[in-house]
Amino acid sequence: MLLTVLACATTTLVATPLLGYLDLANIVMLFLLTVLLVAITFGRGSAVLASVLGVLLFDIFFVPPRFSLAVENIQYLVTFAVMLITGLITGHLAAGLKQKAHEALTRELRTQALYDVARQLAGALSQAQVVEICHAFTQGQLAAESLILLPDDQGHPTVAMGSSPNCKIDPLLANIAEDSGKTVRNQELSNGYASLYLPLRASMRTRGVLAIAFPTEVVSLPDEQVALLEALASLIGIALERLHYVDVAQSTQLKMVSERLRSSILSALSHDLRTPLTALVGLADSLFLIKPTLPDTALETAQAMHEQAARLANLVGNLLDMARLNAGEITLRREWQPLEEVIGASIKLIESALVAHPVKVRLPADLPLLEFDAVLLERVFCNLLENAAKYAPPGSNIDIAAQPAGEFIEVSISDRGPGLADTDNDRMFDMFVRGDSVAGKPGTGLGLAICRAIVEAHGGTIRATNRPEGGASISFTLPRGTPPILEEESV
Repeated sequence: MLLTVLACATTTLVATPLLGYLDLANIVMLFLLTVLLVAITFGRGSAVLASVLGVLLFDIFFVPPRFSLAVENIQYLVTFAVMLITGLITGHLAAGLKQKAHEALTRELRTQALYDVARQLAGALSQAQVVEICHAFTQGQLAAESLILLPDDQGHPTVAMGSSPNCKIDPLLANIAEDSGKTVRNQELSNGYASLYLPLRASMRTRGVLAIAFPTEVVSLPDEQVALLEALASLIGIALERLHYVDVAQSTQLKMVSERLRSSILSALSHDLRTPLTALVGLADSLFLIKPTLPDTALETAQAMHEQAARLANLVGNLLDMARLNAGEITLRREWQPLEEVIGASIKLIESALVAHPVKVRLPADLPLLEFDAVLLERVFCNLLENAAKYAPPGSNIDIAAQPAGEFIEVSISDRGPGLADTDNDRMFDMFVRGDSVAGKPGTGLGLAICRAIVEAHGGTIRATNRPEGGASISFTLPRGTPPILEEESV
């Protein structure tokens, strides 16, 4: 204000010697020029003051009678009014242009800052780097504190590692922002609490919440700042989603390498162990043919050797089959054939394990032919029947049933054993994983993994459930397809 008064006084001093050489209309132009310069330099308020002072100084020092507010010609009142209005409009427009230029420069700087943040986030390798980049931006552009909230395993927002401890949050507002996907404002901008909660939206889903706490002297939030922070939140959400999928890709690649290495080791060990195990089984059998017959204790030892060697040979066979299935080296030899034939062959093959368990088979009379590899499907039935016989109490039935299920035929093998623990259903089909409810029973956890690999190779699915009346049930599906039409032979 002091500089505005000084500018108007300077204009008066400059124009006074020119009074005899210039018309009053030209002197008015000098005062209007002063108003314009003041508006450009100091803004709208100073321009209004310069307009009023200009009218007063022009009246006192240049309009006759001089050095008085009185005027001898009433027409000068129109001059004063036009001069004041012109000064006010000129000052307003000049100040507005200056403000627009300042806002444009601010937007340009912030846009450039957003581009820099986007480039930095594109190269971020961890969540801690994303948090650091966000904190530097909010501090540099808005002098505000930032806090990134990421969902935990239960979906509740938790503070990301490396976030600012100076920003307090309202968990309720954070949850609202994350659930609604919209910006939430806190009306009370005090006590260090965040005043804005912005969802970190990405292409797939909301990745978290960005909380912003402004300094205590900030009493309102301009829309431009909110828009800037929403753009920042969008960039952070995209960066966090990229990091998530990078972690998923790395984890998947690591699992693939681990599975490939494990399959290679299993295949190599299985090939190397199969020959000596076959020889060991043969040698154990040959002990029963020695003449004269060995003592009973020796025969019992030979029988134990035979059983353990056979069990180990079966384990090696499972390892080799699993390695081949994982490597995709087994080609399905599909043929259209009745399901009851492979069921009967499987029961016959392991009848020694089913001595204490009657097997009941219930198949619909109109069950169609199915296209499958009989040898591999026989392995599925053998593994499932052995499992049922192993865990079911002696004398209990084992049920085999089949029924149509849309475009599939669903086959189930059920027992009356202890059933499955709640934690078993989703993981018991993984390699080397055994259920929590089978403690004390021998096994390696490969049988069900082999079953799943064979069933999925046929285009079906397999699952495990508990029966309402007690016991476990393993169900798998096989595609129905379109079986060939069988023509009757002419007599």
